[in-house]
This record gives sequence, structure tokens and C-alpha cells, in this order.
Amino acid sequence: MEHATAVWKPPLLGQISWTNFALATKSPFFMRPLLVLFCVLALLRVASGATPAEEFTARGKALLANNEKLSDPDRLHRLFDFSWEYTMEEAPEFATAVGYPGQNDHWTDISFEEIARRKETDKLDLELIKSIKRDKLSEADVISYDLYRRNAEFSVEGDQFPFELLQVTQMGGVQQSVAQVISSTTFKSTKDYEDLVARLNSVPALIDQTIALLQKGLEQKITPPQITLRDVPEQVGNLIVKDAAESTMLQPFKEMSSLVSAGDQTRLRQAAMEVFTKKVEPAYQKLHDFLTATYIPGCRTTIGVNKLPNGDKIYAYTTRQQTTTELTPAQIHQIGLDEVKRIHGEMDKVIATTGFKGDFHAFIKYLLTDPKFYYTDAESLLSGYRDIAKQIDPKLVEFFGFLPRLPYGVRPVPAYAEKSQAGAYYEPGSLKAGRPGYFFANTYDLPGRPKWGMETLTLHEAVPGHHFQIAIAQEMEDLPEFRKNGGYNAFAEGWALYAESLGYEMGFFKDPYQNFGHLGDEMLRAVRLVVDTGLHSMDWTREQAIKYFEENTGNPPHDIEVEVDRYIVWPSQALGYKIGQLKIRELRTSAEKELGSKFDLRAFHDEVLKNGALPMNVLETHIKEWVAKKKSA
Repeated sequence: MEHATAVWKPPLLGQISWTNFALATKSPFFMRPLLVLFCVLALLRVASGATPAEEFTARGKALLANNEKLSDPDRLHRLFDFSWEYTMEEAPEFATAVGYPGQNDHWTDISFEEIARRKETDKLDLELIKSIKRDKLSEADVISYDLYRRNAEFSVEGDQFPFELLQVTQMGGVQQSVAQVISSTTFKSTKDYEDLVARLNSVPALIDQTIALLQKGLEQKITPPQITLRDVPEQVGNLIVKDAAESTMLQPFKEMSSLVSAGDQTRLRQAAMEVFTKKVEPAYQKLHDFLTATYIPGCRTTIGVNKLPNGDKIYAYTTRQQTTTELTPAQIHQIGLDEVKRIHGEMDKVIATTGFKGDFHAFIKYLLTDPKFYYTDAESLLSGYRDIAKQIDPKLVEFFGFLPRLPYGVRPVPAYAEKSQAGAYYEPGSLKAGRPGYFFANTYDLPGRPKWGMETLTLHEAVPGHHFQIAIAQEMEDLPEFRKNGGYNAFAEGWALYAESLGYEMGFFKDPYQNFGHLGDEMLRAVRLVVDTGLHSMDWTREQAIKYFEENTGNPPHDIEVEVDRYIVWPSQALGYKIGQLKIRELRTSAEKELGSKFDLRAFHDEVLKNGALPMNVLETHIKEWVAKKKSA
């Protein structure tokens, strides 16, 4: 996903998909965007009785005592059930995203007290999964056990690092998350709109908690690099509008559901306008003033995450987490250099087929400056993406035995965030919530949105990339909820990058410029391996990273700066693409060789996707077992 999400990891969210989006994120959690929905989310939730963390603790201790004499499989599924309930209550924004009912009227509480309590809950969660005897479980349950335990171990390990203090970046934060959560919410009943008014009422508390965490970050010298925050005040300012009715946050009130009576529509519109004017806008003005006067001037001037306290440990952790491998930054850096060299050779071959007279950089300049490669209006760009999607859809049945039911659409990146976002990203939908998935295309700076990259982007973000893989996982009936709605960065992004390469077999990239664009996107992912590790483990400067990009890619200057700044504030996430793709491609090549005439591409793809997202080592074990069974059949 080309989208960044948030910066704080709620407890047990490793069990869903936080690891894909945060650790700072799309957006860019889970992020991206999947999960700008996991961005900086706040609000001290006022509730009676036990908090979700207290309830989880009580149920967890009861499960440890096991007075009911449950079997290990029953204890495992009991844990899955109440930990999912806990996650939905603790992260209501995520509950909104997946269609879990009853959580749309409040935000996650990220007060200092609740963050500390959640870290204690993470320890109990790990104790619970370790108490269950793995050898007593079925083959299917063993996979779920291993994934849950791995996620719990990463959560506890990650809790030693103060990610919660990195609440705002140019890629995600309260300046984006509120509008993003609202845009992903389904509004049908009067209660749905009343819930939104309640959430808007809570925005000031959300912002106050955010500012408190940012202030502590300043005191502990744990901040994003100052240079990356240059557009954030503008992002906040874009939310402070002259006419409240034009606010992105109030869009649901423009054309309300016919199920809501006329009287209720009038009442709710007035309430929302009043809340926005009297509470929401002043709160964002407060945040704007804090950012410009205090926070950004006080942020660090260093670049790499290794310059933070325990920074080398943080980068080692995020690298293992985001790649789901034990590869070191040095090993990944070398893989990147090797891939850059290989792809350069392929790009030179394509240039030769065009008859262009000039070297690589002259060809890049031609692609970046010739008007024929660009649309002149945003709607034409969006229509171009939709046309490509329509060409891909009927070909899917030739490559997959299982197709998702969830539809998808194409939308522009919201104006309030477009300047600092990448070229595209995907936002998951939900059958339960009645919301399709969306491929968001960036229409900002049209001279930087070339036609020759559009086929590849559609294959990556929509089908058979992110939308296809995520929707299939959500629709698997025999998986626990944390697997249906969760994921691993290397799997999700590795699959989407592999999906781009299927364009050749689907009949795309016949045009040499589209082919070059495809190779250019693969080059982008190879460059990421070099640049990300360079920035965070080899003391590369921002300027050095930008120069390496310019020398090896055809990306426009604005895109290069956005990309580099993304890696700076989202360490290791960019490593998942190439590492995951190389493993999936390696597994396919091996299966083709081992099975020969027995190899079925549709069956291979179904096997890769049938268990939801997996760490690379688990995927490799599964595919090798599948190949062995096919050989002996």
C-alpha cells in the first residue's frame, strides 16, 4: 500500500493489521492507508464499569486459571473471541472499518494511563497464548496459534519503544485521521448520524491527548525530523474552512439517507454545524498554533531513526517486523543494489525498442516532459484508471479459482492530504459495513502523474493486488477474525508487487512506455531497499537519498521528495515490497520446476492467498507442503 498510517500501536492490534501500517506510518496502518484508520486516534472515553483493558484482564486471568476445564483448542478459540472483542472496543476506528457494530460514537483513548495499561495487557496476552499447548491443536489451529503468538511477541517487544510519542507526521496524524475515519463510515440510520455528532464532539479531547504526547516527545527528544513536517501546518489549516458546510468532516450531512426523517435531518445538520464551528475548528487551530510555534521548531534536525534513543534497536525491530524475515539491514541493502543493477539492464532493453536516441537519463527527461504522456485534467486521469480496471476484471478468472465478492472503485486522494501523499493507495472495504474498497489515485500536480505508470498502479492497488488479496482474506469463513482482517506488510506489499508482474501474462505492457513504467515501478521498490537502509542504518543524508533516486528512477522531482520523506518517518515499511515479491516469485519458480506439467497457476495463486496474509517463512512452508502433496498425488 502506498499509503501511510499512524504512529501508535494499540494493544493486540498486532493481531489484526497494525504491523502493516504503523511504527512510525498505509499512509503510509495496515498503514496504507489500510489503515490510516489506525492513525493517531484519541479521546478519553467516558464509560461506566470496567474499561476494555480491565475486562480483558479479568477474562484472561480466568482463562489462565481454567476453572471450566476447557481443552486447549477451546481455550485457543475463547482467547481469539474475547481478544477480538477487546480490540474492537479499544480501537473503535478499526471496528468502524471492519463493520463491527456499536463502536462508531467514540475514539480510541490514548491517554498516558491507557497506553501504560495496554502495554500490561500485551504481556498478559502473550502469557495466555503461551499457556496453550500447541501439540494439542489441529493443523488449522496450529497456523492460527503460531501467527497469534508471533504477533503477541512482537507487540510486547515493540512496547519497549515509545512509538506513541510520534503522533503526527506528514503521512498521518489527527490532521488526517478524523476525516479518513468519517469517510470510511457507512451512514444509513438516524443513529449513524448521531454517532458522528458524538465523534465530532470528542475531537477537542482527541487533539488535547495528541498534543500531550507530542509535548512529551519534545521533552524526550523523540520526534520526526523537522524537514519532513513542513507541510503539516498546511494540512491542519486545510481543515479550518470559512464555510463549515464545506468541511470534509461534514460531507455525510450534505445528502443524508432517506431513512432519516426530515425533522431529524434538520436537527442533526444544525448540531453538526454547531459542533464543528464551536469545538472542532478551535481545536484544530490550537493544534496548528502548537505545531508552528512549539513542536516543529523543537523537532530534531537529524534524519535516520538510528539517531533516536535506542534507534539502532528500533530499526532492527521494525525491519524484522515489516519484512517478516531475519535479514539484516546490510543484507537488504545489498539485495537492493543487485536488483537495481538487474532492472537497469531490463530498462535499457526497452529503451532500445523505442528507437530513442540518447542515454537513460535523456529518455527519462523525455518521459517526464513530453505532454503526450500526461492528462490535463483530474477527471480524465481518474477515467483512465477506471478504464484499465475494466480491462483487468474479466481476465482474473484465468488466474484465480477464488474471486472476491466485494466490489471496488476509484477515487481521488482527498485534497487536504494530496500534496504529501504518494501517487496512489488502497483503502479496504467491508461487506459487513456495506462499503466497497477504494483505489485512491493522486490528482495533485498532474504533470507528475504519467500515463505510462497507470497500468502498473492499477494492478498493484486494485486487482489482482491489494483489493483482491485483502477482500479474499476478509471473506474466508474458516479463519479467526484477527486473520481475516489482519496482515503482514511483506505479504500484502509483496503480493501487490508480484501482482504487477502478472500484467505481462494478462496482455498488458505491450506498449513500450507502459512496459518501461512497469519496470520503473519495480525499480522504485528496489531503490527503496537501498535508500531505506541507507537512511536508517548507514547515516545517509536526505540529499544523498534524493540523489540516488534521481540517478536510478524516472520519478518526477516532487514524487521523489515525497517518497524519501515517507521512508524517513516510516522506517522499514518500504522494505516489505521487494522482499515479499522476491519470495513469492521464488516459490512460484520452484513450484513450476518441481511440478512440471502438474503445475496449475490458478491453484498456486489460490494456495498463496487461501490462508490470509502470512509471514514469509510460514508461506514458504505452506507452499512447499502443497507442492509435495501435488507431486505425490
